[in-house]
Amino acid sequence: MNGWPYLALARCACFAAFALAGCFSPTANAQAAPKTASSDSAGAVQHAIVLAEQGRCREALPLLKKAGPASADKKLKFHVAMATARCAMSLDQVGTALNALTLLNHDYPHDPEVLYLSTHYYSELASRAAQDLASTAPNSAEAHELDAEALESQNKWEDATAEYKGILEQNPQMPGIHYRLGRILLSKPPTLEASEEAKKEMEAELAIDAHNAAAEFILGEIERRAERWEGALPHFSRAAQIDAGFSEAYLAQGMCLNALSRYGDAVPPLEKYEKMQPNDAAGHYQLAIAYQRIGRKEDAAREMELQRQSPVKAPE
Repeated sequence: MNGWPYLALARCACFAAFALAGCFSPTANAQAAPKTASSDSAGAVQHAIVLAEQGRCREALPLLKKAGPASADKKLKFHVAMATARCAMSLDQVGTALNALTLLNHDYPHDPEVLYLSTHYYSELASRAAQDLASTAPNSAEAHELDAEALESQNKWEDATAEYKGILEQNPQMPGIHYRLGRILLSKPPTLEASEEAKKEMEAELAIDAHNAAAEFILGEIERRAERWEGALPHFSRAAQIDAGFSEAYLAQGMCLNALSRYGDAVPPLEKYEKMQPNDAAGHYQLAIAYQRIGRKEDAAREMELQRQSPVKAPE
C-alpha cells in the first residue's frame, strides 16, 4: 500500500487552499477582520490573525485558541476559526483542526470558503491517516481493507475481491468483509448466479454481525427485484428495527406491502419515510397509492400533488 502520491497531491491542494483563502496575504484578512468595541481585545485578536497569516503559527495558535470562544462578533469569529484551522493543520494538531472545522461548518454551513477549505483539509487528514496506517501496520487487516476499498472505488472488482478474500483467510470473523464481497457481486451485470452468490455473502455477514442493517436491506432488495414480496418484507422490517434512521428500509417496506395489496399496513412505514425524506417523490407516490386504496381520497390527492411538485419524479 503506497499512499505517498495521494498524500503529496492532497498536500499540494491543501497548500493551494491556503493561498486562495488569503493565508499569505496579511493585509487582506487583517483589513477584512472587523473591529470590536474593545480595542484591546480586538487588537490582540488581530495580532493573532496576522501572526497566522505570516506563517508564525507556533506563536499564533495559543492566542487564537484563547480568542475563539471570546469572539462575539460573527465575522471576527470566522477569521479566528479559519486561522485556527490553518495553523492547526500546519502544526499537525488534528484535534484542534477538527474542532475549528466543526465550528466553521456549524456556524457558516454554506460559506464557499469554508466548504472549499473543509474539502481539502478533510482530504488531507484522510491521507495522513492512510499513510500512518500503511507505515505502522502494513500487514494488518485494516490496511488490506483500505487497499481493497481503493480498488473497489476504481471498479477493479477482481483485485478488490482477492483482497477481501485474503482478509477472510486471516480473519474469518472480521465484520463487514462478506458484505463488501456481496456488494461487488451486485455491482456486476445482473445474473441469477451473481444474485445467489451475493445472497450467500450477506447471510454470511449476518452470521458474523447480526446487526448489519445494510446486509439485511440488500437481502430484501434481492428478493424484491425478483418480485418475491413476501420474502423481501421481513428483511426490510429487520433493517428498520436494527437502524431506526434507515429511511430507505421504510420505503421498501411500504412498496412491498403495496405490492401485496396490504395498503393499510403500508401507510405507517410510508408516513415514517415521508417525515424522514419529505422531498422524495417516491415516498409521496407510494403513500398516495396506499391512501387511495383505503379510501382516504383527500390524503391521496394531496400526496399526488406533492409528488408532482417534487424535483425527482416517481414512476407513474
